[in-house]
Amino acid sequence: PRSAPHPKPPPSLKPAQHLHPLPPQEKLTFAMSMWGGRFSATPNDLVAMMSQSVSYDKRMYAHDIRASIAHADMLAAQEIIPRKDADEIIAGLTAIKADIDAGNFEWSAKLEDLHMNIESRLTERIGAAGGRLHSARSRNDQVATDMRLFFRDECGMVVELLRTLQKALVELAAEHTDTVLPGFTHLQHAQPIVLAHYLLAYVEMFDRDIGRVEDCAKRMNFLPLGSGAMAGTTLPIDRERVCAALEFSGVMRNSMDGVSDRDFMCELLFSVAMIMMHLSRISEDFIFWISQEAGWIELGDTFCTGSSLMPQKKNPDVCELTRGKTGRVYGGLVTLLTVMKGMPLCYNRDMQEDKEPVFDALDTVKTLLQVWTPMVKSVQVNKERMRAAAADPALMATDLAEWLPEKGGAVRT
Repeated sequence: PRSAPHPKPPPSLKPAQHLHPLPPQEKLTFAMSMWGGRFSATPNDLVAMMSQSVSYDKRMYAHDIRASIAHADMLAAQEIIPRKDADEIIAGLTAIKADIDAGNFEWSAKLEDLHMNIESRLTERIGAAGGRLHSARSRNDQVATDMRLFFRDECGMVVELLRTLQKALVELAAEHTDTVLPGFTHLQHAQPIVLAHYLLAYVEMFDRDIGRVEDCAKRMNFLPLGSGAMAGTTLPIDRERVCAALEFSGVMRNSMDGVSDRDFMCELLFSVAMIMMHLSRISEDFIFWISQEAGWIELGDTFCTGSSLMPQKKNPDVCELTRGKTGRVYGGLVTLLTVMKGMPLCYNRDMQEDKEPVFDALDTVKTLLQVWTPMVKSVQVNKERMRAAAADPALMATDLAEWLPEKGGAVRT
């Protein structure tokens, strides 16, 4: 028989040459790059697009500028650069931060990352003095410092959001100290409990989450700046001065570890993954509790959606999205662990892939925590349905078994 003709690819699958290159104004040229002096050819457009990180690392701009101000002040104090230059640098960086805060800063992919964008703008503003800022510093220890500052602040936000959710759970529990419902093991009715006891179990889980995040923040709170590219610097810097200005607990003692350590990011991602696991578990219960089979609770309309076809539906979308997004955060943790497992010392470009999974996980968990707190406050409990479900005398079997020893009997016969 004749061979069947090859099917045509779907229209969405276009050959690689049809991929859109960077816009002309965003093309990266080595002549414009701070590191391009030895090159004579410009990079492939797709390489330039793949290499840029400013599209996502620009969120750390305030932390980058804060670290640069502390670095410039130290350089002047150590007489590595003139104090006049340091004052111009600090004033220029302060003005740049104000521009970014106001949305008046144009980020350029041709400059790759937030560091080069800010440094380039600084030099445009103040001239040659701007070029002295990078004395005794590499982008390797610069970004390592920025990330520790940024994620330290993020840890504080996550802890605050967790405490707010805990408060909402405690307030709901206080209203239901005598609301009886069946507790489950193996998804079967096991023993009667009160709703408050169930809710306070999650308060305990979130308390452990808070402890993990706070511990992570303590371990990340060490200054890598001064590590240089990987072997420090020959200039007479004062790391302790910068450490104090940036409120770190101490300086990192090994420069190779300083620029290559991402343990704190793995640990933070794990801590966020645990929070997501706990949110997913309570979501699973709420999804069942709101169903017609149980009918134990109702969520506020602002936290549910309907169906485009079935008008009677009220779907617990927040709970379902929480359950789904948990896998997304787990994926970020696996991504970062996989990136780091083969990294020889010290810095390798693979590590550009370290930030997005953590940024995404933090954005996800912060959004969900902010949604869950008002959703918990919206919960309406059907006490009668819960009590009816707990009315099966078989739920008292354990109490009967524990009564036997009091009467001289044995639990096991």
